[in-house]
Amino acid sequence: MILASALLFSARTVCAQTDTTGNWGVTSGVIRGADTIPMINLPEIRVYHAQNYEYLFLKRKYRRLIYNVKKAYPYAKIAAGRLKELDRQLALLHGEKERKAYIETAEKQIMEEFEQQVRKLSITQGIILVKLIDRETGRTSYQVIKDLKGGFTAFFWQGIARIFGNNLKAEYDPERQDRVIEDIVQGIELGFI
Repeated sequence: MILASALLFSARTVCAQTDTTGNWGVTSGVIRGADTIPMINLPEIRVYHAQNYEYLFLKRKYRRLIYNVKKAYPYAKIAAGRLKELDRQLALLHGEKERKAYIETAEKQIMEEFEQQVRKLSITQGIILVKLIDRETGRTSYQVIKDLKGGFTAFFWQGIARIFGNNLKAEYDPERQDRVIEDIVQGIELGFI
């Protein structure tokens, strides 16, 4: 009996019972001096660098850009179609008076149809819309206004746009500055965004 007791106390590892939320279980342990230390295997934990938070910020920013482009792009397509039609009709008219009357009628019709919807666009969506109009028409918004309404009107609207952080003279640059917007637009056109 003494021999069995001596062997039991001299062992380096021991199994002990633990109470976890009312359930009994068996776990292994190690005896260090007079203490019994339980040994529990934990799952692997991955530690990431803080720069991954920047990735999450950029991901959120990209999703917001997708949302803004999806809001502005349909209006750019409509504007391009209407401008082509307007240019085609203006080419058929001969007198300056007829041209101005037709432009006024077309402007009034467009304002009745789209004014409320376009006013609901955010400033960022407006900036994107100006660039997408240049993409779709090949002319900046400033050039379109100048061609249709004159230089003074274009200058006036450029001043208003600058107050709100926009630039009607901004050109669309699909190779550099607007590369991400171009990727999003192509995704919309192909149907996967």
